[in-house]
Amino acid sequence: MSTAQPAFLVDLKRTHPCNALRTSDLGREVVLMGWVQNRRDHGGRVFIDLRDREGLTQVVFGPELNAEAHALAGDLRPEFCLAVAGKVVSRVSSGGQANPRLATGEVEIEAARLHIFSRAETPPFPIEDEIDTHEQLRLKYRYLDLRRPSLQRNFMKRSQLYRATRDYFHGERFVELETPFMVKYTPGGARNFLVPSRLNPGRFYALAESPQIFKQLFMVAGFDRYFQIVRCFRDEDLRLDRQPEFTQIDVEMSFVVEEDVYAIMEGLIARIWKDVLDVAIPGPFPRMSYDEAVGRYGVDKPDLRFGLPLTDITALVAAHGGANVPFFTSTLEANGTIKALRIPAEHASQLSRAELDKLEEFAKGFGAKGLARCKIGPAMEWAQTPLKAINDSPPARTALNEALGVAPGDIVFFQFGAAKNVNAVLGALRMHFGTRFQLIDKAAWKFLWVTDFPMFEKTDQGGWAAAHHPFTSPKPEHVQHLGVDNGKVQARAYDLVLNGNEIAGGSIRIHQRDVQQKVFEALGLEIEDLRAKFGFLLDAFKYGPPPHGGIAFGVDRLSMLLCGADSLRDVIAFPKTQKGTDLMTDCPTEVDAKQLDELSVRVKV
Repeated sequence: MSTAQPAFLVDLKRTHPCNALRTSDLGREVVLMGWVQNRRDHGGRVFIDLRDREGLTQVVFGPELNAEAHALAGDLRPEFCLAVAGKVVSRVSSGGQANPRLATGEVEIEAARLHIFSRAETPPFPIEDEIDTHEQLRLKYRYLDLRRPSLQRNFMKRSQLYRATRDYFHGERFVELETPFMVKYTPGGARNFLVPSRLNPGRFYALAESPQIFKQLFMVAGFDRYFQIVRCFRDEDLRLDRQPEFTQIDVEMSFVVEEDVYAIMEGLIARIWKDVLDVAIPGPFPRMSYDEAVGRYGVDKPDLRFGLPLTDITALVAAHGGANVPFFTSTLEANGTIKALRIPAEHASQLSRAELDKLEEFAKGFGAKGLARCKIGPAMEWAQTPLKAINDSPPARTALNEALGVAPGDIVFFQFGAAKNVNAVLGALRMHFGTRFQLIDKAAWKFLWVTDFPMFEKTDQGGWAAAHHPFTSPKPEHVQHLGVDNGKVQARAYDLVLNGNEIAGGSIRIHQRDVQQKVFEALGLEIEDLRAKFGFLLDAFKYGPPPHGGIAFGVDRLSMLLCGADSLRDVIAFPKTQKGTDLMTDCPTEVDAKQLDELSVRVKV
């Protein structure tokens, strides 16, 4: 064994990462450090692949190279952490074969010295990408899971995302500022995590779900352009794409309108994609109103990588008195919506009768009572359908066929009822068919600004709630409708959508006190309640607030898309499970009675 560990850490410094060496380095004396990926013993010579976050390099130990290092190499096992020093040689010239799958596949290191920093037990699963290991086991040993090359590449990209973001915003005159995590609890919106105050018994902080109010205060303070890469917290029921703690790129700008925000954010996207993926993203991005997005695709975050738009046939069916179809007539009488999704014959021919029948269960999973369909026959008649009564009304059938753009062999799916349910079902069905028929271009990046969102949404109690937050500005021409016809009011809100994912959302804020008052009144909010929740913001807005607006990007989802990952947990270093637990550290945990007494808290089980 080589002398002392400091010989490698002090005198023999690492010269290269494990993917850097090429034939141009032949003959060079180098020092590498990392982990043993695998070990092979070939006729007295020991070969290992040495791994670090950058990649792999093959190292060979032989008695003729260095007897001491060769003897010690006999002890090596996967995941031992070590250092080697030696000479770069050609694999072919030393009797081996090149490995075209590795960037370092033409060279290897003839080891002259070896030091084992630490030995490893056999890991509970192989440290490699193609493993069939239950996620719970990988999360329990997350520090080992994070050694896998695919995850390390994900976090290298995430780091590049952070750097590109900071470089871009600093170049655009933005100031990076921090906001507090422990804030005043304000009921409404997402549920907050609460933090008891030991110094103020019986009182609690809330963990901030966003820096929204504070970034608006930065605008009042005159900072003009603010950004922050910030952690946020929401105590919500979890799913695959949601975590209790998450990261945002948070932005606010003064003296802007929507177009200014769009331009700056499109520049940010172009910079990130160039720096992280070396992909050029052209601008400006297309825009689409909320009504058009929901009308054509059933969702407010449409995936534009393929077609299959929805068609609203409500008015056309009404113009033909229900088209002789009882389902249509009853829907019209209930003031419902009728929509259709056309599947062209080239794809419809791939659907068996059994698969078509199963689609009804798929639709029910999204709130449908059923799924009506028809097949367009040779004479343009509707066949294989419960809606065949339309064939007794040729003018209606012809008009609908033309509106749907159908041809013989096409299959048309129908939904009727409440617009929200109709859109949810057909929107999900459209995405299902996009995947089923391989219509989605996986290499495409389809960005879209969705605009003109409703300002308010109806509550279950029949009142109104802010669709975004109560400080979102209404469109100037819609201020007259506030409190009179809230359903007509559109907000100056916008979302940035990528490939069917909302990656950012924001709005122009209200800066006029009279408009803000009208919004509060439209929401039925009492001034006393508002002062209790937002008094400090309302006070700040007495002192000359500038026109301002902003946006926040979800970094986790952005990272997931950049990395081509299937889950947010693949781009979050230490994620929680769907129950909000950390399997590695075994938390949350109970605390002892003394700690609870200090916080003036009692646990009720």
